[in-house]
Amino acid sequence: TPHMTWSISKSILATVLGVAFTEGRFKLTDPVARYYPPFSAHPGIRIQDLLHWASGLDWQEDYEYAPLNSSVVAMLYTRGRGDMARFTAAHNAASAPGTTYRYSSGDSTVLAAALKGMVGATAYADYPWTALFDPLGIKSAVWETDSTGTFVGSSYAYMTARDLARIGLLMQHGGRWRDHRLLAQAWVDFNLTPFSSQTPTTEAPGGQWWLNRAANNAPGPWPDAPPDTFAGLGHWGQALYVIPSAGLVIVRYADDRDGTYNDNQLLKRALKAVAVERAQ
Repeated sequence: TPHMTWSISKSILATVLGVAFTEGRFKLTDPVARYYPPFSAHPGIRIQDLLHWASGLDWQEDYEYAPLNSSVVAMLYTRGRGDMARFTAAHNAASAPGTTYRYSSGDSTVLAAALKGMVGATAYADYPWTALFDPLGIKSAVWETDSTGTFVGSSYAYMTARDLARIGLLMQHGGRWRDHRLLAQAWVDFNLTPFSSQTPTTEAPGGQWWLNRAANNAPGPWPDAPPDTFAGLGHWGQALYVIPSAGLVIVRYADDRDGTYNDNQLLKRALKAVAVERAQ
């Protein structure tokens, strides 16, 4: 059954962007405004800053517990929902671009709008399919857009667990699918390199993926999993884990609204189960 991936959509979007990068359509250091003109008010923000959730925009990523103060709730459901990227662009700066990690679904949705400028309006509506989903054999994907036709890159991609696992397998293989390289090695390396934020954080962001190693080789968030583990994570317990050293891709779909789900415990138990199975 195709399932709403919530913020795993960000990692899916990063993989689609990786194909565009490999095709030479943009550079990480390019200003976002080159591909998305409404961002001209923020000329210093680069594509790599959005990928690191480090645009510096004053964004509040609050959900059910603080909906009236939430930028993301406003973007997805109220005053920003007609044109989500433009709503994000209207936010003021809170810090210099590329210096401070501030998790932002707005950053991700602006990346989806910038993709339109990279590939052209005509190709854009089909690009996730022609660039990534079709080559991987993904048949179930649905990706909602806002009223302008921009993919809601932060939140609204749907696909089956088996199809999502194909994206994990592509990343596990370093961007190669069978005998074809879909993602440049430089892109994969960027995705899986920890961002060094000037603001201390217990999280370990890469390029729209979550890592199990932080900057300066500090420990990651999942002590019972190998350091090379990385993941796409979404609201209410959605998860796509990739563990190259164990040869594992794990997809977890759920609706855990009580906040008790623990990524480390699932990884610990899954790794133990697989080790037992392989030993038999």
